[in-house]
Amino acid sequence: MLRRLFVAIHRWFGLGAAAFLFVSGLTGAIISWDHEIDAWLNPELHVARTQGPALPALELARRVEAADPRVRVTYMPLATEPGEAFGVFVEPRVDAATGKPHDVDYNQVAVDPATGAIQGRRFWGAVSLARQDLLPFLYRLHYSMHLPAIGAYDTGMLLMGIIAIAWVFDTLIALWISFPNMSAWRRSFAFRWRSGGHRFVFDLHRSGGVWLFLLVLMIAVTSVSMNLEQQVMRPVVSLFSPLAPSPYALPEGASAPASGDPAISTTQAIAVAREEAVRRGLHAPAGGLLYSSLTGRYGVGFFEPGHDHGDGGLGNPWIYLDASTGIVAQAVVPGEGSAGDIFMQAMFPLHSGRILGFGGRVLMSLMGLAVATFSVTGVLLWARKRKARLHARAQARVPRGGPATA
Repeated sequence: MLRRLFVAIHRWFGLGAAAFLFVSGLTGAIISWDHEIDAWLNPELHVARTQGPALPALELARRVEAADPRVRVTYMPLATEPGEAFGVFVEPRVDAATGKPHDVDYNQVAVDPATGAIQGRRFWGAVSLARQDLLPFLYRLHYSMHLPAIGAYDTGMLLMGIIAIAWVFDTLIALWISFPNMSAWRRSFAFRWRSGGHRFVFDLHRSGGVWLFLLVLMIAVTSVSMNLEQQVMRPVVSLFSPLAPSPYALPEGASAPASGDPAISTTQAIAVAREEAVRRGLHAPAGGLLYSSLTGRYGVGFFEPGHDHGDGGLGNPWIYLDASTGIVAQAVVPGEGSAGDIFMQAMFPLHSGRILGFGGRVLMSLMGLAVATFSVTGVLLWARKRKARLHARAQARVPRGGPATA
């Protein structure tokens, strides 16, 4: 009885989530290489047009804001690799006349680091299949399906997060029903390569899931964290281990971005963060600066140029400080903190495969294809069984003597 219930749950979850997991799996396989593919498609956003020594990062950011006073730089690298464009993210400033953000049709800018000339702009995450927008489109499709927001709710992230929660439980159920007879457990690991057809499809779905169970479960769990960190993952983890406050959590009562410039300049923020990094024994250079108008904080990341994603290990250390006072608010250093803090630090590196560097990214690309394959084979198995059931019912309605003749 319990097995029949679990089989039904697995079947109906698979059918309901197949399209979402198929798209998420395929896009995940691609966006493991988002920077490389995007640079190939859009060299104007990634490759510097001219050779020569780079201007200071803060000067380049100042020129971006001077070129369009409607925007504020929210993230910049503090150094770039030779030949790379200087890429920043921006947000619209609040229009003093209307009290609302300016209407700006871009949020990413590429600058020639040697001259300060703007090479290109785009709106990262736009619903567009144009060459310039393709990789950001696929990236956002991966975790939100580009569903529209309703008020303050990102419905796409919420939906994919709920699917991820169900996927965690379904992965456990799938493992349980994959072993109907423990005396013949080897069959659940076997692939009938030579049989082809239905048997091979069945083995791809069942045996493939058994072999990759731990990796699929890891992807499902980290997907919950990627989409519902504040709503689900942190509250659950905090039941087992204390957690430091999230540096991205909004302060009490915050609902709109700050309208003016922060009291502490970017130069001061970097200086304070560097002092704190020395005190903590961090040896990497200051590699990136972000400013959040919602939280009223600066963040300074410490890494070598080109390693902003933190390839290998748990990522890069970041120091956050209050943009009004310059006081260090929090430091997130990989490997430091409670067991829960380290668990949360591991979520993105595990999900992206970057915890293992280049090899991990290859593995996650293959796992994305595997997730898409499980979705397709599950639907094929259901369709075949449904066809057989409909045929059996039709046969049962035919009189034993055969169909009546006139």
